[in-house]
Amino acid sequence: MKLPLFERAAGIRERTAIVAPEGVFNFGELLDASGWVATRLLAGRDDLDSERICYLVPPGWHHVAVQWGIWRSGGLAVPLATSHPAAELAYVLDDASPEAVVAHPDLIDRVSGVAAERQLPVLQTPALLAEGPTGVLPDLAADRSAMMLYTSGTTGRPKGVVVTHGNLQAQVSSLSDAWGWSEHDHILLHLPLHHVHGITNILTSALWNGATCEILSRFNAVDVWERLSRGDCTLYMAVPTVYRRLLEAWQRADPATREAWSAGALACRLMVSGSAALPVPTLERWQEITGQRLLERYGMTEIGMALSNPLNGERRAGHVGQPLPGIDVRLVDEAGRPVAAGAEGEIQVRGPTVFSTYWRREQETQDAFAEEDWFNTGDQAVVEDGAYRILGRASVDILKTGGEKISALEIEDVLRSYTGVVDCAVVGVPDADWGDRVCAAVVCEASHPLDVDALRGFARERLAPYKVPKQIILVDALPRNAMGKVTKPTVVELFDLRDVD
Repeated sequence: MKLPLFERAAGIRERTAIVAPEGVFNFGELLDASGWVATRLLAGRDDLDSERICYLVPPGWHHVAVQWGIWRSGGLAVPLATSHPAAELAYVLDDASPEAVVAHPDLIDRVSGVAAERQLPVLQTPALLAEGPTGVLPDLAADRSAMMLYTSGTTGRPKGVVVTHGNLQAQVSSLSDAWGWSEHDHILLHLPLHHVHGITNILTSALWNGATCEILSRFNAVDVWERLSRGDCTLYMAVPTVYRRLLEAWQRADPATREAWSAGALACRLMVSGSAALPVPTLERWQEITGQRLLERYGMTEIGMALSNPLNGERRAGHVGQPLPGIDVRLVDEAGRPVAAGAEGEIQVRGPTVFSTYWRREQETQDAFAEEDWFNTGDQAVVEDGAYRILGRASVDILKTGGEKISALEIEDVLRSYTGVVDCAVVGVPDADWGDRVCAAVVCEASHPLDVDALRGFARERLAPYKVPKQIILVDALPRNAMGKVTKPTVVELFDLRDVD
């Protein structure tokens, strides 16, 4: 069986697929280059039979050609994070047990040592991508494992999430329908390519639809604004931290530059925010300067995207919309029973987008699913007037203090609305009396010194007494992972674990 992704590409060989630091490449060149990669990975075999191939390649042409080459050889693609130190790369190599590691010359020093310690061959991208013959490549069924992405590790050690080609096809098809993707789209990509946001929502969705994906080697706020100001990008997707950086750069620019930048953003037909909660002040300020109402959505590594605000229609601040096409979503209580209308519950998801297994974690995979194939996301939410509002991750964002269950995200929204607060993270610190002591780490504007007592008073006027942080500390920055998510276990470590008044 030929996978639809490659069949679609074969029908549009002359259309531009990738714009990258290395140049401009059409779908025909992508098929040719990935065929050379696949042939060399096979090395005379008929099929890699889902052998893992790890690859450490910077965002760009080489990255895409290697990823497609692994798929076309029948391998299981395992992207490595270019930002990870050797110890974290070693963790993935030990867990994935790959057949080989593919590395770009610019990054080979980062991985060659840990690969050699494990007696793993390291293949360099220039050799794999050199022009040559393309052998007979295997036919692949939709249920063949395609990719293994590691969870962000914000609540524990990263787990390898295995998705099939069928899962990927369902994910991009659902987004294509919901967000109106077409071959006329041109999207800018600077997000990491070892997470679902960059690799599926942007890159694979663009290529599936015959659109053009323009890849930047790294994120720079001014560079992104300048690129958007040309007015030919139709789609843009980023995380809340990026939107805040763009707002800061806009604020520093002169009036003429601001006008050009805002006009470029307005030319996009859709701008999306995800991977972390979008602060309402960020959403409102972005709309004020660009005219764009950011579309918020909800998803995770295991399920792709599940909920989205509408392409056309009301996008409610602080909400992530309704289930995407072909995906079932419901809320359940602690006993696994569907909750009553308006009640809080854990999000469960079911459908063809849901992953196949956690790599080498059979029991954890079984525990992650309820009866009738419902996947337990671990995230709490409530449905308000038909739209889902995320309350947080049960393990880190739902706090139990003095017998009350509260949402850290609700408290964060209040603190962020205080003048001078740039960002914050609310966590539960273990406490003998309270269970979870509500604590907040706050980042303030450099030009706006913050009075902690005044901030606490502000919170008291807007929150129930048990929700008001008992301890507030000021920090220069919050610890985050590569996707901009706050690593809350690290935030907890910032606080004195002894009881305080």
